Amino acid sequence: RSEIDSGNRSLKVLDLRLSDAGIYTCEYGSHTVSISLHVFKLTISLDGHFLPNEVPELTLMQNSSHPLPNLNITLFNSNDNIVRPSILENKTPQKYILKLKQLKATDSGTWICHVHSDSPLINQNIPFDIKVLGFQNPDFKRKYAAIDSTVTLSWPLNFQKIKWKEGFIGQLNWKQQGSATAHELLDFNTTARGEQNVMKKSSHSWFEIPETKPESTIEIKLHKVHFNHSGQYQCQLEYNRRYVQSKIELVVMKVSANPVGPLPRGAKMTLICQVSSPLPPNTHLRWERVNGTHVDIKNSKQHGAKVEVNVSAAGLWNCHLIEDNDRKISLSYSVEEAPVWISYVVIGASIGGSVLLFGLTCLCIIGGISWQRRRQRARRMIRARQYLLENKTCQCQQ
Repeated sequence: RSEIDSGNRSLKVLDLRLSDAGIYTCEYGSHTVSISLHVFKLTISLDGHFLPNEVPELTLMQNSSHPLPNLNITLFNSNDNIVRPSILENKTPQKYILKLKQLKATDSGTWICHVHSDSPLINQNIPFDIKVLGFQNPDFKRKYAAIDSTVTLSWPLNFQKIKWKEGFIGQLNWKQQGSATAHELLDFNTTARGEQNVMKKSSHSWFEIPETKPESTIEIKLHKVHFNHSGQYQCQLEYNRRYVQSKIELVVMKVSANPVGPLPRGAKMTLICQVSSPLPPNTHLRWERVNGTHVDIKNSKQHGAKVEVNVSAAGLWNCHLIEDNDRKISLSYSVEEAPVWISYVVIGASIGGSVLLFGLTCLCIIGGISWQRRRQRARRMIRARQYLLENKTCQCQQ
């Protein structure tokens, strides 16, 4: 593991090990030169390949022919910011075990371990790589969609960005709103060469895997979204039996009216705007009449999933889903006034219905009175018959 260059009288030691530490002497004629070799060895747990929220451990060892000095160790992350590790074990001159904090996907890159000592004077930078496989946007997200619209859900991965040279697998699951059962929509795998393969596992036809999509991205497209397509879509990565997940909650909004159809003159209609799941505190629904006043505005209650407004005149109404004063979705509903003849038909039907009801009521009352009179007449005849029978019996006894 060593090479000697006689031209410049140098010794090259390859694949350096801790046991190579010691005093090296070069003798040339009557000249003797000695050099003390101090060797450091830095190792990182899991070979530097992590998933988000995992905690790396660094082990720094040193060896020298002289008494080992106490070292001051400073760590710099990939953004050149100082990281304060904790000492996992009691510090000894030969071995230091450092424990870092939980990692994020953005922590990937080359870190620096700076080693310092005053006696002997040591200022050594030891670079090491940390690779965190995960999602470029790992935070939980909410996606809002209007009913019958087209929605694309995507999970960008960072394996090409960090030059991940290990294989991993994953899957995409969907859990419908209010259901505890998860359905596997697709699975995927990535080889050590970075080749990605995606396979659809579900028979559902309401989503598809786009043929062209951004590089290193898991993506599905939903056509004509229905209300029951809402829920949580969870993308999961698996590497060496360790998992990391990223979720997108799809919230679907729709508007409707009760009763449906044109609004007759003098009648009322209820407009309904609702979403598939309760909204967070910073989000609400709002009905708003176009060219209306502040009276024509109605907001949903906190955490509400529905808002209703009563309408008695034709006009255009908009329902907005507002998050932090930002309109995410807007759906409109046009209330049309029924033609005059329909109003007359409705009024006539109402009057006719009232007259018919009144007539039936009168018939019921008359029938009830007649029935009551017949019943009373029958009772009187029964009493008279009993009276005659009693009198006839008395005459026979005499």
